[in-house]
Amino acid sequence: MMNKRKNFSTKRNAILNTICSTDCHPSAKWVYNKMKDQYPDISLGTVYRNIALFKEEGVVNSIATVDGEERIDGKTEPHAHFICTECGSIYDIFNQELTAVDSILCGEGFEIESKSITYYGKCSKCS
Repeated sequence: MMNKRKNFSTKRNAILNTICSTDCHPSAKWVYNKMKDQYPDISLGTVYRNIALFKEEGVVNSIATVDGEERIDGKTEPHAHFICTECGSIYDIFNQELTAVDSILCGEGFEIESKSITYYGKCSKCS
């Protein structure tokens, strides 16, 4: 029983590390394909379950569904995204002006519970 629990924690950490070590905003299938050589007994279901747990814990964020697959972000600090409608790539946008809006709202007594700013269009490679 102890080995199973240790193995479970190792896989969970590996899934999270795989998500956090890329800036491509991966899908569960992408994570699974990256991990299956190192963890041949891992299942796609295990990846999905752990991603659901990570979202619940606030360790990762769900960004969007692109080509029918939920895309995940391991960077949880506030930022916006740009999604290319041509190739499906997702880009992070870190901008001080976006966080200034948060400060203004909070200063006026608003309590922000969550936010999502996403731009859609063609990336520089596709336009």
